[in-house]
Amino acid sequence: MSGGGQSRARYPDADGFVERDGVRVFWERYGDGDPTILFLPAWSVCYSRLWKGQIPYFARHHRVLVFDPRGNGRSDKPAEPEAYADVEIAGDAFAVMDAADTERAIVVGASMGGWYGALMAALRPERILGAFLMCPASALGEQSPERQEQAFMDEVETEEGWRGKFNRHYWLRDFDGFADFFAGKVINDPHSTKQVEDMAGWIRETTPESLIASACAPFSSLEEQLDVYERISCPVVIAHGDADEVIPQDKGVAVAGAIGAPFINLAGVGHAPAARKPVKMNLLIREFVESLRDAEQRGETVTRIASEESVAVQ
Repeated sequence: MSGGGQSRARYPDADGFVERDGVRVFWERYGDGDPTILFLPAWSVCYSRLWKGQIPYFARHHRVLVFDPRGNGRSDKPAEPEAYADVEIAGDAFAVMDAADTERAIVVGASMGGWYGALMAALRPERILGAFLMCPASALGEQSPERQEQAFMDEVETEEGWRGKFNRHYWLRDFDGFADFFAGKVINDPHSTKQVEDMAGWIRETTPESLIASACAPFSSLEEQLDVYERISCPVVIAHGDADEVIPQDKGVAVAGAIGAPFINLAGVGHAPAARKPVKMNLLIREFVESLRDAEQRGETVTRIASEESVAVQ
C-alpha cells in the first residue's frame, strides 16, 4: 500500500496534494512549532518514509513537512523525463510550503535532496533559513571507479554490479533485482538487514518506467551547479559518510568547498545516514536548527557559516 500502510510512531496533523502542470504531489505536516523543517525527497527511488526516524523526533518541537516525490508513494508518476527536472522538484517543494502556510523553512536533504536543497536556497533565498545537506548528489568531485563504467541507456554484457544493474534494460527485466541491489548499496552499513528491507520496499513503490524517466531527467550542468552554490547566502552544513558507495564522499567535500560550508565526516557511514544512524543525525540536525532559531530570536541575520576543517563524527 503506497504512502502510509505501515504503522507509524506519529501520524500527520495535516496532509493533502499540490498540483503543478497536471502533476499531483502528496505532502504531510507534523507538529506546529517554529522553525519549520522541510525534509526533501532523495530522488524518485523512495518516498517520504525515508524520514521516519526524524519525523516524530522533530515534530515534538517544530512544524515538519515532507512530501512524496514525483514517481513514488502517493504522488503521480509522469512518463516524461522533463517532469522530473530538478527545478520541478524544487517547485514542488515551494508549493508544499505554500499549501502548509509556511513562509520560510530549514531544508534537510540527502542524495538528490542534497542538490534540491541547494537549488532552493539559490532560487528563493528569502524562503530558506538554512540547509543541512547529506551525501549530496553533484557534478562536482570524482565519481567512484565502480560507477565510471556505467552505461545506463545501453544494453551491456553483464547483469552484475553497477554496470549491469544500474541500467534501464535491466530495470525493465528485473526491477526486484535492482531494488535489492540498490538498497544494499544505499545502506551498506553493518547489521542493517531491516533498513535494507525497508529501502527495497520503498523502491518497489515506483515502477521501472517512472524511475527510468526520472533517471533521464534534465540535470543542471557543472557550470550551472557552481553558479547555484555561489549564490547561496543562508547557513549550510554538509555531512557525508566516508563509506558511501553511491555518491563518494569526495563529492560532498567538493560541494562544501564550493559553498564555503562546514563539512562533517561521518566515519564508517554509508549513503543513508538518517536511516541508519537516526540518533546521531537527529542530534546534528537539531544543533543546526537550534543555532538558527536562537539567532533569529535574537534578531540576528545569519548568513553563511564560516567554513571549518572537516569534523569527524563517530
